[in-house]
Amino acid sequence: MKRLLTVLFLLCAFYTVNLAQRTVIYCKTLIDGTGKSLSNAAVVVEGEKIKAVGKREAIPATGAKVIDLGELTLMPGFIDMHCHPLGNGDDDYQTYHLKNSSAEKALQCLHNVQGMLHAGWTSLRVPGDLDVGFAHFAVRDAINKGMYQGPRIFGAGHWISVTGGGGDLNFFSDEQKGVLVDGLVVDGPEELRKGIRNEIKYGSDWIKLLVTGAFMTAGDNPQNVHFSPEELKVAVEEATRRDVPVMAHAHSGEGIKMAIRAGARTIEHGSFLDDEGIDLLVKHGTYLIPTLTIGKWFLDFNEDSQALAKAVALTKKYRSQVESQLSKAIKAGVKVGVGTDLTGSDPDYLVTEFIELVRLGMTPMQAIMAGTSVNADALGKPDLGRIEAGKFADMVAVSGDPLKDIKQIANVKFVMKGGAVIRKD
Repeated sequence: MKRLLTVLFLLCAFYTVNLAQRTVIYCKTLIDGTGKSLSNAAVVVEGEKIKAVGKREAIPATGAKVIDLGELTLMPGFIDMHCHPLGNGDDDYQTYHLKNSSAEKALQCLHNVQGMLHAGWTSLRVPGDLDVGFAHFAVRDAINKGMYQGPRIFGAGHWISVTGGGGDLNFFSDEQKGVLVDGLVVDGPEELRKGIRNEIKYGSDWIKLLVTGAFMTAGDNPQNVHFSPEELKVAVEEATRRDVPVMAHAHSGEGIKMAIRAGARTIEHGSFLDDEGIDLLVKHGTYLIPTLTIGKWFLDFNEDSQALAKAVALTKKYRSQVESQLSKAIKAGVKVGVGTDLTGSDPDYLVTEFIELVRLGMTPMQAIMAGTSVNADALGKPDLGRIEAGKFADMVAVSGDPLKDIKQIANVKFVMKGGAVIRKD
């Protein structure tokens, strides 16, 4: 009898703990991230994960904590596949890393990513950042240890460039040989191997290659291909051997195609994508992260910037061409993801990417998927980006109906990450 009472006591205690950890969320509309929506929905959360999803009347809240979102629309948390959170919006992009310590930038990063989380961005990928060290990984690790609230962070420590490429400093005299760059400058297969091994050693779960020139850096041309086919092959082989995917910064049409053929998982920017490149993206299942928001940011806020004069001029000159080809890619079924290419210092501006994708041909549902399940698949993280049983309880709710008007996606009122309520207006 005593043993039976003990078992009953333990079962009751276990049941009580489970109820205490159980939350039921009700909402008017649920968009699950995979292309389906459900009205008068309920989501059951236990611990960090989603336990069940269904109609409100089918999921009673007996004994659980209830969050009734009323008329709000609930979606998976947003995922930014191309974000540089170490910066503060300073337009002097190429010397920012020389003016601020890694410690200062880590604090700036923490501030930025916490602002992004509050705005609904529950995961982000950093494609290298403005630091000679690994400040954003220090922030990532502190968040993962529970020291601070923040989004899930993935990415590369640095971008890898050739001498004179988009990751090099090309405006100092040849006498200034000791000036540090904020990326890795490598030449040839063996230097490339060493650089990739070093990146992985210090925490990179992605490798970022500057396959072509860039819009924002001096002394290089985004239409030029910088890495040789041999170097690209070695880079992807080296990263793949360690189960680390490659993202390829590629503007020129030829650079895009070389990177796809070499096995890059994502193409960043893809500005001068041609029809053959579109076909290759579809054939290989490669993801395209077009980063439309950064171009709009140049024109909205930096038209008179001297430091960004090159980027502003190129954006103005090629914007219509870039957008036309991206619209073709969307129609062709290319897997397009959301990436802003911004610092996160103005988190409310980041939803611009969803709005721009709809303007160029996506349906609102497709754009929401681009920033949720498509990006989760690109990350190789199937537990993210969907409101389904067994997935992480990363969710955001907005007022209005973004399926009717994508601009409503900016009206964030509720954020949850891993079952923890971050924001509830």
